[in-house]
Amino acid sequence: MQPVGHVESPLTDRSSAPKQGDEGAPDACIVFAPEYARAMAELAPGQDVLVLTWLDRADRSVLAVHPRSDLERPATGVFSTRSPDRPNPIGLHRVRIVAVEGQRVRVAELEALDGTPVVDVKPVLGTER
Repeated sequence: MQPVGHVESPLTDRSSAPKQGDEGAPDACIVFAPEYARAMAELAPGQDVLVLTWLDRADRSVLAVHPRSDLERPATGVFSTRSPDRPNPIGLHRVRIVAVEGQRVRVAELEALDGTPVVDVKPVLGTER
């Protein structure tokens, strides 16, 4: 698997980043590598997309977590949570495209950290946000 681009974001510290996009995540940019220009040609402002990222700072040995880091909640297997720490740390982010500027796509409410590799982008089909 090869990244198709990376995230540019003001978020640099995992501990202070929101856990989900709708919890105060900032606008960010997906910067595509030049060889993927044709793949992004029909992306347009107002479109909702799913961004798949490789959570490169995740702990891949974690199998269970306390959801939302709340020690009052029972430890739960990571496949039943949205924890970034997991055996294959693939991030899934539903975002709305704000602008397309060359190889850069500005999106709203992306909680991924600056420099996070982007592995794919897919359209959201058949539902309203």
